[in-house]
Amino acid sequence: MAPTQAARFILTKELGRFSRWLRILGFDAEYDINDNPGRLIIEALKGGRIILTRRHKMPQSRGVRIVIVNEERLQGQIIEVVRLLGLRLDAEKMFSRCIICNVALDATEKEKIKDRVPQHVWLTQAQFVTCPVCRRIYWRGSHWDNAAEVLKDIYS
Repeated sequence: MAPTQAARFILTKELGRFSRWLRILGFDAEYDINDNPGRLIIEALKGGRIILTRRHKMPQSRGVRIVIVNEERLQGQIIEVVRLLGLRLDAEKMFSRCIICNVALDATEKEKIKDRVPQHVWLTQAQFVTCPVCRRIYWRGSHWDNAAEVLKDIYS
């Protein structure tokens, strides 16, 4: 598979933490908690998504790529999937999706969120993005550096 940022995923319920990290890295990563393999396959087909799971007995279906994630630790899961699928990690795409809703974030004028963030954040940060669905506000804080450290460890 050619390196891509456009890969879209749907993850089974045991990979919830991993789904949030894929979103942090800028990937469209749906998370299915219903534990219904048939429904999961239908959603993957409809959305052109790759299924990521730790289940070795996931039913196979024509037209759906299913990737069994063998690693138990989060960092190992990231490395395994990035390498297996040839994914390109792009720092510019990091924190471009809501980690809760999985939708693309919108740039927001600083003045519009003044009363919605801690004062020290408003005073020290210049750029903010918001989720159009849950209205969560994001800014480049220490979590950005933490994610960058994880990426650095992956490529070292």
